[in-house]
Amino acid sequence: MITPADERLLRRAIEIAAHAVTLGDAPYGSLLAGPDGTVLAEAHNTVRRDDDITAHPELKLARWAARELDPDTAADTTMYTSCEPCGMCAGAIVRSGLGRVVHALSTAQLIALNPGSGARPTVRQDGPALFDAARAPIEAYYRA
Repeated sequence: MITPADERLLRRAIEIAAHAVTLGDAPYGSLLAGPDGTVLAEAHNTVRRDDDITAHPELKLARWAARELDPDTAADTTMYTSCEPCGMCAGAIVRSGLGRVVHALSTAQLIALNPGSGARPTVRQDGPALFDAARAPIEAYYRA
């Protein structure tokens, strides 16, 4: 359920995305808010500027949260973002321990507005293989 407070913070994420365009960056913006609605951090997409395919605002904020917030605080934190997080960012959000994401545009809506946004090739993956060799460093690390 989206509350009036959620709408206010989501509008701020959209403002961040609009500002990114004025800087020559892609139109995506995000912020993290604590349980009381205090904005903890903001970011926008800098993929082109940084020549870094991982410079999505959601990923930057997930990394920030994992580094700066204790697990209980992260779990009470909400990310507000102008577009639904991509698979890369969604994985980082889960790993960072954030408790909630509120997005404006869905991936389907984004693709309808910009069909190139959905043009991602699939990558072939083979495995698992070499279990005995691969498990040795895992077991050594987690037994320590």
